[in-house]
Amino acid sequence: MDFTMGEAATDLRHELRALVRAHVPADFLGAFTDDEADLATTQRFSRLLAERGLLCLAWPEEFGGRDASVWEQTVVREEMWAHHEPRGAQYMGVNWVGPTIMRHGTEQQRAQHLPPIARGEVIWCQGFSEPDSGSDLASLRTAATRDGTGWRINGQKIWTSYATMAQWCFLLARTAKGERKQQGLTIFLVPMSDPAIEVRPIRSMLGPHHLNEVFFDDLRVSEADVLGTVDEGWQVVREVLAFERVGIARYARCEYLLQAAPSVLGARWDLVPADLRGRWARMLTHCRRARLLAYRVLALQDSGTVRPGDVAAYRIAVTTLDQDSAEVLSELAACAAYPETTVVQRFRAEVDDHWRYARAATVASGSIEMQRILLARELLAAS
Repeated sequence: MDFTMGEAATDLRHELRALVRAHVPADFLGAFTDDEADLATTQRFSRLLAERGLLCLAWPEEFGGRDASVWEQTVVREEMWAHHEPRGAQYMGVNWVGPTIMRHGTEQQRAQHLPPIARGEVIWCQGFSEPDSGSDLASLRTAATRDGTGWRINGQKIWTSYATMAQWCFLLARTAKGERKQQGLTIFLVPMSDPAIEVRPIRSMLGPHHLNEVFFDDLRVSEADVLGTVDEGWQVVREVLAFERVGIARYARCEYLLQAAPSVLGARWDLVPADLRGRWARMLTHCRRARLLAYRVLALQDSGTVRPGDVAAYRIAVTTLDQDSAEVLSELAACAAYPETTVVQRFRAEVDDHWRYARAATVASGSIEMQRILLARELLAAS
């Protein structure tokens, strides 16, 4: 099957790879490490992509994009994730925060928020999960109450990635009680610099920035900070999650590392047990399966017909791929030659990084159990 998407897409891939080689250090493994230079690298690279019109490629020109197709943006997404995401946390603003503001924001909100995202100058975090409201997001308790001409927000969020570095938060809070818990939820766009917001990092093997608690203590916001219609934020959230879950092209990194294994091992590849080589081949097949499911969801999104079950099927495939390929890659890395060459050291570091992140794959952005429930509901409804 041909995955090239045509000559223009191939040229775009070559351009992006050349930019990565020229502007990203060879030992780069992502922005969210203990080394502040890694974050600085992603900030510079994001601005470089923006200057070349490559950061928000598929955005309308009026908002700082190039009116490119969703498939060209997919090329960017795949190349960035294959090379350890040198855009850092910008994918969040590019993939779904910006597009959501385009569709549901006021003219003032568009003018305020879209240009900085398109220039690669701002980082967003997502204020969704809470200590007792993770997979059951609609049960959240962070409350926003009317206070004169604005709102006062109190509550706590957890597992908030990038909260220590973000300038803005896409925050979901309860503004009313309804017959169903999905009713009475509202989205607010709030600045993380407000002194009423406290961020407490949660140390983990994923490194800094990824896991944080965020506390809101009488945070005052105005009506201008409300995105969309008050009490009707759940429909927007469902849309957001569909874009978020397909916007992380982890299959591209899996395939990149799996394809690299034979050349890294060199002559030792022939000594790899047949069973392990067979599992390696199956993982490559599963990469293509996840890619096809991602493309299906993208096509449906482009036509405005995507359903939760479509996204759930992709998420199930890509998260299990993440974990299964991590195990295969770890065994292959153990087969590499000693003493270690620079190439082998680099490969082992990449595999270790991939393995650590894969541990959280079936929990992040909605647990795999919830994805299976969503898919089952769709299948039962269609039967």
